[in-house]
Amino acid sequence: MTTVPRSQPTSRAGRTVSDRHRARNIVLTVITYLIVLAFLFPLAWMILNAFKTEAQAFATPPVFFFTPIWDNFQRALPSYLPALANSLVAAVGSTLLAFILGLPAAFALAVYPTRRAQGVLTWMLSTKFMPAVGVIVPIFLLFRNLGLLDTRLGLILMYTTMNLPLVVWMMHSYMSEIPFAIYEAAKVDGASVSQEFFRIALPLSMPGVAATALLALIFAWNEVFFALNLTSADAAPLSVFIGEFKTSQGLFWAQLSAAATLVVLPVLVFGWIAQRQLVRGLSFGAVK
Repeated sequence: MTTVPRSQPTSRAGRTVSDRHRARNIVLTVITYLIVLAFLFPLAWMILNAFKTEAQAFATPPVFFFTPIWDNFQRALPSYLPALANSLVAAVGSTLLAFILGLPAAFALAVYPTRRAQGVLTWMLSTKFMPAVGVIVPIFLLFRNLGLLDTRLGLILMYTTMNLPLVVWMMHSYMSEIPFAIYEAAKVDGASVSQEFFRIALPLSMPGVAATALLALIFAWNEVFFALNLTSADAAPLSVFIGEFKTSQGLFWAQLSAAATLVVLPVLVFGWIAQRQLVRGLSFGAVK
């Protein structure tokens, strides 16, 4: 018995379905590369300017071929290292404190919700809607009276209050995705509330913990407004350090590009290392 080869369906113009799919994939790939280039161009141009002289950085038309120099990085490094230490302490410290406070709250709201649980979540989210400039005066006066101005502790507390709603909301959604039957089975086996938290909710929410921690760290790292208003010299983070390159003598574009490259470098490296956990955490619960 001979088999007849199956022919592919053809359109009126004589093109097969596979040809149309191949053409569509090529178009989508080209569009994707164009979008990626549009997003990466400012970053690439900033890094390119960091290796130019000030005249080359301001040149019109733009200079694409030049001899790279390291002078801009050498000028930025002495002020960069203390600001880097302040940013690391403030970002890591505030993220840890936000998780210490936010994880138990998210667990309680997800596993033992009360009638007011949704109202509490909505209220916490509403604090993110308030513009920062609307609360800076009372926060400044409070920090001044408590002696927290221009201190790392003050910056940690400020960033913790800023990221706490994010931690509670994201971890509440991750912990709500865990099947409630697991908690009931643990209760039948005699598990206490703390055991449910540490042995069930926390281990099963680790992808969410990783994604939330990375987002909280990036938000604290990139925060500018409160850092400019609450710090000056001793606890100034990298966001304040960047502003030093805009002086009354003008904008030092090449030095500013070198400083900005040094500022975004740790976040890029950390994001590259944690990208798998970040994607896994952000997509957790998307498909039940």
